[in-house]
Amino acid sequence: MIDSLIRSKTRIKILLKFFLNSKTKGYLRSLEKDFGESTNAIRIELNRFIKAGLLKSELVGNKRVYQANTSHPLYNDLNSIVRKTIGIDKIIDKVTSQIGDLDKAYIGGRFASGLDSDVIELVLIGKNLDTSYIDILTAKAEKIINRKIYYIVLTKEKMKHFYKDQPVLLIWQKDK
Repeated sequence: MIDSLIRSKTRIKILLKFFLNSKTKGYLRSLEKDFGESTNAIRIELNRFIKAGLLKSELVGNKRVYQANTSHPLYNDLNSIVRKTIGIDKIIDKVTSQIGDLDKAYIGGRFASGLDSDVIELVLIGKNLDTSYIDILTAKAEKIINRKIYYIVLTKEKMKHFYKDQPVLLIWQKDK
């Protein structure tokens, strides 16, 4: 959907990388590897985002590190657009209602790192979750968003061990 509005594939990749997860950071060479594109094309787009104030950068050693500018007035809107583009909003609506005692839901894998993927890794934290119902809901969500969804149900304790060295993105939390 977003590719019909934005023609630059590099610009779309930058939006996904930095505006899905505000904590995501990247430098030019790492983006070149992640995107499979030339550093020149990436640099041009990064400069456009910097000029618009949507990205901020800092020198860390000899590398310029980029990150979303969360204080920009359009940050929340762009974050929402990116989430809707990949279908996270629909997954959340479908999966979090009426599945049991769900505490939190996370996205793991490539999306948590700000990279596009045909597979969405959903991490559900809770007790006594109805996995049969979750299977039905994820199958419905897969048809809506045209992506495969893999989920795992963990306790808070297992989450700390299972995902300790991997990025995760909190997408839903039970109201306290």
